[in-house]
Formats: sequence, structure tokens, C-alpha cells
Amino acid sequence: MHIFEGIRFNFPTYKHDHPPVLDVNEVADDRMTFGQKVADQVASTVGSWPFIITQSIILAIWLILNITGLVFRWDPYPFILLNVALSFQAAYAAPFVMMSQNRQSVKDRLMAESDYHCNVKGEVEVRNIMDHLDHQDTIILQIIQRLEAQHLEVLHRIGQLDPELAKKLGADIQQVSEEIDEDSGSSVSGNS
Repeated sequence: MHIFEGIRFNFPTYKHDHPPVLDVNEVADDRMTFGQKVADQVASTVGSWPFIITQSIILAIWLILNITGLVFRWDPYPFILLNVALSFQAAYAAPFVMMSQNRQSVKDRLMAESDYHCNVKGEVEVRNIMDHLDHQDTIILQIIQRLEAQHLEVLHRIGQLDPELAKKLGADIQQVSEEIDEDSGSSVSGNS
């Protein structure tokens, strides 16, 4: 009897038939209209440090010039023209920022959907890897069982030919098994 006789070596196969992973940012950017691009640019400009610093400097100069009166006071205290200008800026910039936020939320939904599909693909692949490993474990156990059976058969035949040699081989194998058990026992206790 051959050691591999009757063992099924046909490993489970898996075809990777899922679509490729998409770059959601690239897809979302390709779908952007001109208005969405303008909204993103305005929102990124209004929400940047250079804009905040520039606006702060302009406001400081406006206030200093109108308080000190170094030049003509075009907007004396309580700075009504300044309030109107800032209100206009806020009213004008707010829709752009909201449009950009809405587009970002659509992009976030696409990203979540893409993550979900990637997770499903990963789960399927892990399941297939586990099936493959289970099949390998089954084959290894079958081989070990056959090796043990052949070992016992060889010992039995040697015992028929030379009983002393069989006892010696049996004792040597028993000693090796005990040493292996001791080594594995000490390594297990050493790791815990």
C-alpha cells in the first residue's frame, strides 16, 4: 500500500471573480460638475489659514483707520459698513461651503459602500483560505495515520524476524516520544 493511496489531493479552488477595487476619490472627482469644483475651491479658500490671516489683517487695518482717524473715517463706530460687508461675505460664502459639504457627504457614502464591498470580498477570501487549510489538515492527519499504521506493521514484521531488535526499536521509539513530549511540555509552559 502506497502512503498516499486514497488521499484526495484536489484542493478547493477559488476564482477571484470580483470586480477590481475602485478609488472612490478618483470616481467622485471624475463625476464633479463645474459648480461643484467652484464650491470646493471657495470652501477650501474660505476655510484656509491664509484667508483667515488676510481677513484678520484687513479687519485690523479697517478698525485702526476708522478709530484713529488718520484718514477720512468712512465707517465710524459702530462700524455698520464693516458689519454689512462681513454679513455679505458670510451670506455669499455659506452656500458654497454647504454645497461642498453635501458633495463630501456623498463622497463619504461612496467610501462607506466601497469599504463594505472590500470587507465582503475579504471575508469570502478568508473563508476560502480557511477551507483550504482545513483540507490540508485533513490530508496531514490521513498521512500521519498511515505512517503510524506502517510503523506498527514494520515493527510487527521486525518482531517476527528478530524479536530482540523489535523490542530495542520499540524502546528507542518510546524514549524519543518521551523526549519529544518533555520538550513540547517545557516549551508550552515556558510561553505561558
